[in-house]
Amino acid sequence: MNKYVFSEELFLKVPIIGIIRGMSFEEMDGILSVYAAAGLTTIEITMNTEGAEDMIRFIIENYGGKLNIGAGTVCTEDELHRALNAGAQFIVTPVVNEKIIRTCVEKGIPIFPGAFTPTEIYNAWSLGATMVKIFPGSLIGPGYIKDIKAPLNKVKLIPTGGVSLDNILDFKKAGADGYGMGSHLFNKDLIKEKNWQGLKLHFEQFVKKVSPHLYA
Repeated sequence: MNKYVFSEELFLKVPIIGIIRGMSFEEMDGILSVYAAAGLTTIEITMNTEGAEDMIRFIIENYGGKLNIGAGTVCTEDELHRALNAGAQFIVTPVVNEKIIRTCVEKGIPIFPGAFTPTEIYNAWSLGATMVKIFPGSLIGPGYIKDIKAPLNKVKLIPTGGVSLDNILDFKKAGADGYGMGSHLFNKDLIKEKNWQGLKLHFEQFVKKVSPHLYA
């Protein structure tokens, strides 16, 4: 049983979920220390990444209590059980899967299901979603978040995909409660070059945008 649980306090400090997909174990290991040092607090390993369960276990063992670690792209109940057995503290799905949501709610595991339309978003929230991932976010802009928030103001939304350094403040002003980020956050060139200091500075730019009070 994982002794570490999802920390809402950590998440709210810097509400960005860094999404690791298709990286090697070595790349992930290199990223982690600068990720935490930059002030980022929450990270997701997608279950379709080779060695995802081992990655989750490694982060829990080495960064438990410092980072929230979750499993993403959870599409089946088998993937859910494997993710939880590895120690995942929260679950992210690309779709609204009622069984997965209900299981997570019953177990007290934060669940962020992916939804797109107002009906999908409301259904996911009604089933007990902790927050709803707006996916694919690359097809919408901040205006969509603002429009959804108007009638569904209690629903917590995390646009995922398409959020960048250039528009993250626009999403924040529109009412986003968090941000799911993959390629825009994990700069491929810096990672390939193993330029960890450069990557840390890159991460810090996002932290300063979302949580400027940390630098006051």
